[in-house]
Amino acid sequence: MSYRDGIAPHGMQLINRVATPEQKQEFLDKADSLPRVQLDERAVSDLEMIAIGGFSPLSGFMEHEDYERVVVEMRLANGLPWSIPITLSVDEAIAEPLKEGSLIRLDNTSGRFIGVLQLTQKYHYDKAKEAVNVYRTDDIKHPGVKVVYDQGTVNLAGPVWLLERHPHSLFPNYQIDPAASRQMFKEKGWKTVVGFQTRNPIHRAHEYIQKCALETVDGLFLHPLVGATKEDDIPADVRMRCYEILLEHYYPQDRVILAINPAAMRYAGPREAIFHALVRKNYGCTHFIVGRDHAGVGDYYGTYDAQYIFDEFEPAELGITPMMFEHAFYCKRTLQMATTKTSPSKPEERVHLSGTKVREMLRRGELPPPEFSRPEVAAELAKAMRIPVEAK
Repeated sequence: MSYRDGIAPHGMQLINRVATPEQKQEFLDKADSLPRVQLDERAVSDLEMIAIGGFSPLSGFMEHEDYERVVVEMRLANGLPWSIPITLSVDEAIAEPLKEGSLIRLDNTSGRFIGVLQLTQKYHYDKAKEAVNVYRTDDIKHPGVKVVYDQGTVNLAGPVWLLERHPHSLFPNYQIDPAASRQMFKEKGWKTVVGFQTRNPIHRAHEYIQKCALETVDGLFLHPLVGATKEDDIPADVRMRCYEILLEHYYPQDRVILAINPAAMRYAGPREAIFHALVRKNYGCTHFIVGRDHAGVGDYYGTYDAQYIFDEFEPAELGITPMMFEHAFYCKRTLQMATTKTSPSKPEERVHLSGTKVREMLRRGELPPPEFSRPEVAAELAKAMRIPVEAK
């Protein structure tokens, strides 16, 4: 597809729902007279991602037809692939007095006015149906399912405006929105860019597959998620410092861009792999890395289910090329990172790596070995967890 700034965004148009100065003033003038809905952390992230174009072609929270088709078929009402419902769910008592056709004031978790919803629909939905279709389980222990069952029973739908794009409170230098990332790729002359999704500090397996991908494309867009995650995930500021350290010492400076992804995690495994790919397409990536158990949690998904799901779509309709990688490990025989495709080792000669194992080791007061994590990164994690660097 041809587009003025490289690969076309999903749906061929990069959405911008950040209010103009005139719109903002108009909304501020009405602020005290508008009915209010307070957003939770995930809804705030969704509002922001819609407004900056990260969720193109969505211009607001999903209406019923889009919602139902996404839940059942992984497509919007117009047939365009989309795998995760983006909805604003509220309690019945909040929804009841709201009138379709009216403007709704959207406040953040602190009660600050941050956006406006033009309410086109309000509708009930089937929570169990959403859970089983999107998350492949109705187990309340699944963090994504728990969100669905804990949220309100009515979805509010319609286009939104973000009142103002504020610099990120923790990472203003890494707040690179889709229009800006596309421009950066263009200025660097990158025709092919591979995106990488992570909610964990990068360990050696991540580094290996990123560099394998980087051998075949012009640039790497390292795009860690800094929206809402599980309580036991390593905090975003710690993760970002680890990325900075790793890029400083182990990556080519002119071929990598580090930027934050403001979205919230759903932990939807295969469906979220498609979702993450489409979001990176909107940021201008032509390729997207899909490794072992992408966006998974617990034992809800098969090891490579997040790769198999791409076969359910025609490559042209997704418009971004997935780069599939097997589970990488440190090979004790060849003394380097590898997969079963490249290593002659036996299972007992392999050191398997994962963010979950890193977290478990840190909680036990242990430092990850150099086969597992670069020493500078391990030291930063230890400092954050208040573990003595000499710990074994």
